Amino acid sequence: MKLVFLGPPGAGKGTLAADAAVDLKLSHISTGEIFREAVRAGTPLGLKVKSILDSGGLVSDYLTVELVKERLAQPDVSGGWILDGFPRTIPQAEALEIFNPPERVVNFDVTDELIIARLAGRRTCPSCKRIYHVTNMPPKKDGVCDACGAVLVIREDDSESSVRHRLVTYRRQTAPLIGFYEVKGRVLTIDAAGSPSVVYEGFRKALR
Repeated sequence: MKLVFLGPPGAGKGTLAADAAVDLKLSHISTGEIFREAVRAGTPLGLKVKSILDSGGLVSDYLTVELVKERLAQPDVSGGWILDGFPRTIPQAEALEIFNPPERVVNFDVTDELIIARLAGRRTCPSCKRIYHVTNMPPKKDGVCDACGAVLVIREDDSESSVRHRLVTYRRQTAPLIGFYEVKGRVLTIDAAGSPSVVYEGFRKALR
């Protein structure tokens, strides 16, 4: 089985992909991890990515596609995969159709206001990286990590203004992929407003 997970930042794709990978015995492949692995390995593509990231640039569609193609050619993904974070654009999706098209595309649908509530309420421990939420998963002592006692922080990309900007980028750049795959009859749209367990159950039912 070959799956692409789509959804705005904060929809829970990463958590759901990790659960689905274990449940369905698939390889969970995130674009971020592909970049990090290539940089760590010092591959020719990895060195190009490192140079771009070190200079503050954005990795091009072409280079991203080449990295994904390289990753999907490795033997550990021969039993199937979940792509999380790729494709992000129509050109990336068109390229994927050529070398390894997905069988289903799962669209985790959630409103912008709920996304903002989820992400803007997130708090992170700068020391042990544990994550909390002011409403859904607060620490025992306000503003302090339960595990190590460090003062919790709001990540820059979790501020409300940053979240709104990320959502605008998603709606403009990535949301058109839903239409791209709908005409191919591959899209499963899942209501992602509930808890991770409820959303995952909806996903499993839709996949049957």
